[in-house]
Amino acid sequence: MAKRTQDSSAGPSQRQLRVGELIRRSLAETLSRGDIHDPDLAHVSITVGEVRPTPDLRKAVVHVLPLGGVNADLVVEALNKNTYELRRSINKNLDLKYSPELKFVYDRTFDQMDETRRLLEQSSVKQDLDKD
Repeated sequence: MAKRTQDSSAGPSQRQLRVGELIRRSLAETLSRGDIHDPDLAHVSITVGEVRPTPDLRKAVVHVLPLGGVNADLVVEALNKNTYELRRSINKNLDLKYSPELKFVYDRTFDQMDETRRLLEQSSVKQDLDKD
């Protein structure tokens, strides 16, 4: 019997999406409670936008955004420095076979939405949209 190969254009599997959402909720809860004792993360509100696990669920990229985007580089660096504590909190909250390695990156979704909105407001684009 032939092995199923994951088509990269097919997108994430249902399992990846489900585990990513569970990890996102667990991290958001941990960060909102302030369980991480780091002065760079103290009194910083962090939004966990999305978690993208790899197909084998051993690694995950976590997209985060500090409130207002202030000191984003410092916050992402502090989160990457505290991955051990964050992985441990995931292990407490979730029953996963493997605790995924976490990599935190700045979430640029809102910047992309603003850019798309700006492009749609251009007069040359508006005239093409109005023809429909």
